[in-house]
Amino acid sequence: MADWTTDEMPRLDGKTVVVTGANSGLGYAGTRAFAARGATVVMACRSVDRGEAAAREIRADAGGEVGGDLDVRECDLASLDSVEAFADGLAADYDAVDVCCNNAGVMAIPRSETEDGFETQFGVNHLGHFALTGRLFPLLEAADGVGGDARVVTQSSGAHEQGEMDFADLNWEESYGKWKAYGRSKLANLLFAYELQRRLDAASDGGEDPGVRSVACHPGYTDTNLQMRTAEESGNPLMKVGMKAANALLGQDADIGVEPMLYAATGDVDGGAYVEPGGLMNMRGHPTVGRSNDASYDRDDARRLWEYSTEATGVEYPV
Repeated sequence: MADWTTDEMPRLDGKTVVVTGANSGLGYAGTRAFAARGATVVMACRSVDRGEAAAREIRADAGGEVGGDLDVRECDLASLDSVEAFADGLAADYDAVDVCCNNAGVMAIPRSETEDGFETQFGVNHLGHFALTGRLFPLLEAADGVGGDARVVTQSSGAHEQGEMDFADLNWEESYGKWKAYGRSKLANLLFAYELQRRLDAASDGGEDPGVRSVACHPGYTDTNLQMRTAEESGNPLMKVGMKAANALLGQDADIGVEPMLYAATGDVDGGAYVEPGGLMNMRGHPTVGRSNDASYDRDDARRLWEYSTEATGVEYPV
């Protein structure tokens, strides 16, 4: 896999790919790459207007020929009703989903709550994607997939290493630290991704292969608008200056940062893998298969989180 790049992505003609947060940053770069290989990309965006603007820009950059179709649809991960409506709309219009990229997220914002009363970082980054994947599961099972299986690709972060699961206060009602909350949400992404694969493996061992593969990834330090949104939410002008300088000095381009997600979605990678940058401190460079921290492989925490998420979202998985 040395120096894998998007040039090695297979053709994806006839495939359907869902990308959350597709209108900017890594989601935008991923959408452009999938469409260039011929996939129909469902751009799941909180703002349809911003999604449509991004789709127009991708088409314009490609001279009007992007390869695959771009289908912009509203999906607000901070609203379980919006997630359900999005999934119902896809089920009405599509026979299958070959890849679901759980990419969208918020980072280190002041405490707020989703429409359903969950702390926003936990609610959007984890619970919204848990509900979305579960509601799309029949379409994933129906797909031919890529490399024989449909793929669920869940975007985490190196910040998962600072995350701790506190099941007595998952929604930070007792205390709140915005970076700690972000770390917990990214750890939850990994616990979910690995537990989903374990359940898929158990179904296969029981003679009912769903034909779905769950893979996790992280982009390293990538220069996107996520950092600037964090700085703006902080209300601290010095943080904006610092984030801008850090992005300029340390951040890699989104077209490189998205490679782990693209490799996880289309490359020769096993279910349960963790794809990350292979360069300096796993924060830069082309993708490689690595290992997340020990806490992310805690099976007891993964089961407890799965049970909580099922109850909190009302979404049951068939595995």
